[in-house]
Amino acid sequence: MSDLFKKAISLGWGLTIVSKEKVEKAVEDLVSRGELAPSESKALIDRLIERGAEEQSQFKTLIREQISRILQELEVPTQNDVASLEQRVALLEKQVAELEKEKAALTGSSDAEEANRLD
Repeated sequence: MSDLFKKAISLGWGLTIVSKEKVEKAVEDLVSRGELAPSESKALIDRLIERGAEEQSQFKTLIREQISRILQELEVPTQNDVASLEQRVALLEKQVAELEKEKAALTGSSDAEEANRLD
């Protein structure tokens, strides 16, 4: 049975993208050719589906790791980098607004003094 299982796995290394219906059809073909007993077909289908889910999970993990590595190599800012910069910009905007208020207050008082001197 383990040799048969290996053959079934080799039917589709890409189980990550094979639908349950295709797995069932492949197993039915094995049964019809006499390579698999009908009583064993359900267990084989279940194992193939489970294996496909595991491979899909591993594939997703591999893709995420590769994308992360490429983004780091390209020096693309992370979400945390952007959030940190947004906080710094907001703080700077606040400081600029406060400085502008102070300048306006100083300019307003010096303008009043200047106007008093001219009178």
